Amino acid sequence: MASSKHVLLLAAVAAVVCLASLASATQWVVGDECGWRAKFNQTGWADGKTFVVGDTLLFKYPKGKHTVVQVGEEDFATCNHDDDDNQLGAWCSGHDVMRLEKPGKMWFICTKRNHCLKGMKLAIDVVDDDDVAPPPPPVITFPFPGAAPPPPPFSWPGSPPPPPFGWPFPGTALPPPPPKSAAVRNLVSGAVATAAAAVVAAALAF
Repeated sequence: MASSKHVLLLAAVAAVVCLASLASATQWVVGDECGWRAKFNQTGWADGKTFVVGDTLLFKYPKGKHTVVQVGEEDFATCNHDDDDNQLGAWCSGHDVMRLEKPGKMWFICTKRNHCLKGMKLAIDVVDDDDVAPPPPPVITFPFPGAAPPPPPFSWPGSPPPPPFGWPFPGTALPPPPPKSAAVRNLVSGAVATAAAAVVAAALAF
């Protein structure tokens, strides 16, 4: 029995490590619902976003109408795309996915006639995973074998249930929702905590 419990605990550690690698990566849909489009540089889409090594960018656009080309800073500023030797990468499928491999600035433009000159360009700054503050550790609660469940919170008969902790008082505004791409990272992180709790609980209860 002790040997089986040891194996389950090792499995729990392996599961947490694997899921953590997924939780640390986000796929950013460039332009969100509107995609990669004309005058993109004027939308401020990248403002307030933290792009981390291991994340991916997804450029969505009608195939044949636009392109995605990675260039250097100078070619980005001047919209120079005549020299193919200066291109660091080029895509034209309409559903282009690229992984952010290393920290530093990256510049992308559309090479269709006059599109870049009209603002169809994107600049991002990629940071290393070590530079991002880690999320707080999950609180894992579960009953040990033989332990009684906690009593329900006291309330007067007929009284409505109390609001959850942190619920805004009357007159206070709700905080704005996080960006959709950032919400993906938070959602996967929550899944990691839930999966880890379930596996560890099963191991201890075995």
